[in-house]
Amino acid sequence: MRFEKLSMSTFILVLMISVTALSIPQGQTPTATVFEGARLITGGDGAPIENSAFIVQNDRITAVGRRGQVQVPSGAARVDLTGKTVMPAMIDLHTHPAYSNFRNPGGPQTFSRENLADHLQRYAYYGFAAITSMGQDQGDLAFQIRATPIAGAALYRSAGLGLALPGGGPQGATREFIYGVSTEAEARKSVQELGAKKADFVKIWVDDRGGTVKKLPPELYRVIIDEAHKQNIRVVAHIFSLADAKDLLKSGLDGFMHGVRDMDVDDEFLQLVKARPNVFLVPNLPDRGATEDYSWLSGTVPAAEITRMTEAQSRRTPEALKRSQDTFGIQARNLVKLNAAGMRIGFGEDGNGSGWSAHTELADMVAAGLTPAQVLTAATRTSAAILRVTQNGMISAGNNADFVVLDANPLENITNTRKISRVFLRGKEVDRPALRSTWTSSQE
Repeated sequence: MRFEKLSMSTFILVLMISVTALSIPQGQTPTATVFEGARLITGGDGAPIENSAFIVQNDRITAVGRRGQVQVPSGAARVDLTGKTVMPAMIDLHTHPAYSNFRNPGGPQTFSRENLADHLQRYAYYGFAAITSMGQDQGDLAFQIRATPIAGAALYRSAGLGLALPGGGPQGATREFIYGVSTEAEARKSVQELGAKKADFVKIWVDDRGGTVKKLPPELYRVIIDEAHKQNIRVVAHIFSLADAKDLLKSGLDGFMHGVRDMDVDDEFLQLVKARPNVFLVPNLPDRGATEDYSWLSGTVPAAEITRMTEAQSRRTPEALKRSQDTFGIQARNLVKLNAAGMRIGFGEDGNGSGWSAHTELADMVAAGLTPAQVLTAATRTSAAILRVTQNGMISAGNNADFVVLDANPLENITNTRKISRVFLRGKEVDRPALRSTWTSSQE
């Protein structure tokens, strides 16, 4: 389906006749906007607020409560969201954006401002207020974007370049994509460079990828953790085995960017987790062997790509499905155990910048055994706290006005996070129709 680009005058007209129309008293410039009537998932511990009202002034939320019980400023505009559900915009802690060129698949697949801006807009479109790039950001571009956010796009946080043995790391990446370190001096120097850039995390890879590469050894990752903590940076690890996970915890690691994947966690690991209450897990669950309905992506993803993904599912052999289900089962059981043990569970999907795949991770976490409410908390309040974007993750007075308007309740069915009506970031509505128009035009 083709979407024509909207002119500014046409876009204004659409807003004026929208079902959720904005009502501004004649002759007045609104000093605030009150959004009222929706079921409001605040991100806090309480139940959703039915028939809610919350007030936005500039880029902040100033009041939250029930409709009719919130003091509305004189001259405020009103947005009626009756029948809708509102939730905080989400946070994705594990992405690898900017290399894929979705607008021009045949174009340069490089870490560029154009690609990164496109990816941040895609995350915004799908309801994300911020993302973290985990360990493959070349040069200073990531930190420039972090310092100067792009309007209508998700905020950007970065681990810069991650650390691994030379030839290790992501798919045996070269120095261009990681810091390849083999000595204590190289490790400390690389971490100091990240410290000078005030990287949000230090990422390390402790995984031999089935014996195909050498993994970062304890004598190096302990040095990295020590130096990072001197630089006041937390260290997160890509891991695979339970044995490595245990030693990393004993060595002072701050977070895991994958769960244990080789076996079920044991009591010793659970006790290590309980002794370190600030350690966090971003699960990044694998394919669970389920059949995904990609039709909801129509209008934002090329029809040929939707067909390709759908057909690929039908070609999976019973043996391949069994392997996926077994692999998912290990990580699902571990996630439920660690959540029950009180470990901080964040959200991330190891994505390439498409934005939409994060919604699959939400559904996978529920399939693993968490409730929709627990998953939404992981993707909002907990992830915001882990990322230290403390004015995100909850719809509460004083926080950023970052929220998603949904056509259905995700607490009843987590896939309702895909039924997005509107997205607001930093107090302004994301122009989703214009983004769709741009994406579909570039696909022709």
